[in-house]
Amino acid sequence: MAGGIGSRLWPLSTPETPKQFIDVLGTGKSLLQMTVERFLPVCDITNFWVVTSVRYVPMVAQQVPGIPKEQILAEPEARNTAPCIAYACWKISERHPDANIVVTPADALVTKTGAFASLISEALSFSAGGERIVTAGIVPDHPETGYGYICAEGDAMRKITKVQSFKEKPDIRTAQEYFSAGNYYWNAGIFIWTARTIVSQIRKFAPQIAGIMDLLTPHLYTDTEQPALEKLFPLCEKISIDYAVMEKSEDIYVISDDLGWSDLGSWSALRGHLKQDADGNAVIGQDVRLFGCRDCIVHAKDCGTVVVEGLEKCIVSAKDGRLLVCSFAEEQKIKDFSA
Repeated sequence: MAGGIGSRLWPLSTPETPKQFIDVLGTGKSLLQMTVERFLPVCDITNFWVVTSVRYVPMVAQQVPGIPKEQILAEPEARNTAPCIAYACWKISERHPDANIVVTPADALVTKTGAFASLISEALSFSAGGERIVTAGIVPDHPETGYGYICAEGDAMRKITKVQSFKEKPDIRTAQEYFSAGNYYWNAGIFIWTARTIVSQIRKFAPQIAGIMDLLTPHLYTDTEQPALEKLFPLCEKISIDYAVMEKSEDIYVISDDLGWSDLGSWSALRGHLKQDADGNAVIGQDVRLFGCRDCIVHAKDCGTVVVEGLEKCIVSAKDGRLLVCSFAEEQKIKDFSA
């Protein structure tokens, strides 16, 4: 899934070029390219599918040329993750009814790629055995209010365990309780299922979306697919797969591990994954000079010389004529600042 706009990382991430297509970590690879790379041990490049906005199709094709162009699916408008997933899985199911599928966001980071490949392989083996859905849970390393949680019936560390319930983003007191309990995991939005399973579950729990997909089915793999999609897709209920299926189904399991995962959904999260100097500053840029700064991030990759003096716990980012200087304490307002 590569259709988001990553507005919390403005001005680095913009609707014109959102974060999944950007080298946010200074590695020489975009987050989309890193996502594809970590799945290669378990999936051939010709079996990758990308669902994105119609405006981003050329970027996907340019960044990951090994993916067959007919497997880059263009949403005419954003309708959240349930319609996005339904479209891809209905289309895959039409020609590959026995497919085993992993759904993942394209804009997250996983640093422990070996552990990730092992986890996905085990989940695929389990999901192939019947109508059951596996989700990847992330072992929390601190109480976090910005993520949803998965409550497992027991310890899911490197073993598949039944999901008891999904929890919304908690307040700090609840997050501390989850963290202490030991059987709560961050919801990374990674799901594993067979084509038959997800089609069946969407029919059961999201019949409105299933009905739209059935109307679209005669057009799949034909010249009329895109026009039909443009007409029908906007009629889908705008809802996440979590609300549409995961919170209703009784066939959900979780497996977890320490994956070095982050959704990189904020400047503070990004700073935590960059090399820092003795004063806690993280820098990406050709010639960034800091004087008397502490616990800052400066991201100015395409600028020349950048000088920053006397800032503490601040974000400085410059891209394409846009400049942000903001304290970390107010970073939740960046979406409003850039609107």
